[in-house]
Amino acid sequence: MKILIIEDETAAAQNIRTILSNITPEAEVLDVIDTIVDAVEWFENNTAPDIVFMDIHLSDGESFKIFEKCKIISPIIFTTAYDQYALKAFQVNSIDYLLKPIKEEEVKRAIDKWRLLRGQDVSNYVHRVDTFVAEHKSDRQSFLVRFRDKLIPLNSDNIAYCYTFEERVYAFGYNGERYPMDYTLEALQGMLSPKKFYRANRQFIISRDAVNDISVWFGSRLSVNLKMETPEKIIVSKARVPEFKQWLID
Repeated sequence: MKILIIEDETAAAQNIRTILSNITPEAEVLDVIDTIVDAVEWFENNTAPDIVFMDIHLSDGESFKIFEKCKIISPIIFTTAYDQYALKAFQVNSIDYLLKPIKEEEVKRAIDKWRLLRGQDVSNYVHRVDTFVAEHKSDRQSFLVRFRDKLIPLNSDNIAYCYTFEERVYAFGYNGERYPMDYTLEALQGMLSPKKFYRANRQFIISRDAVNDISVWFGSRLSVNLKMETPEKIIVSKARVPEFKQWLID
């Protein structure tokens, strides 16, 4: 059992370590992360752990922001000193919600719940939660964008892909036109329909209708080829390949 702890209080992190060593000696704590920024970087560069213990309040904001910046497929056990975040916690990959100070019997209960969801059941659970969140998002149908000396409505159906470069985000249409957007890629990810659009990596959100074909790339990654030229190759990481394939056929 491989575990990641996201917690900015040293004593709280050590308490979780101690409890885990008592109830699951086989558990391996991969790392202890104390900021949103470091957590996002960790998830982008490491294999998903079996479980994540995640404090809701970190030094640089609420940990829910981590889910806006990267895809997390691991079940989450949230920890917090407050109880008003329970509903929001269960709208992401949460299998339990523990109030501080955390007690050993509570962690044992959460681990037992995880064991009931092991393997394919965990994947199904995470998929159900992601679907619930996606279905409760309001998909934007159009955006007001600048085009030459005018503001025009851009329908989301006319967006082939969105691309970020040097802190600017652009939407590219099927007609080859480029439109500057007033949103970050993370914000657009939450606005666009997850059935039609996919966050391929940190630079690209792509439309399913724009996909031409896929090439196998180095390191078991995929290179997605769109029906039009793109500023750079669209590479899907090895860890996200199964999810991307599923998105294409859903």
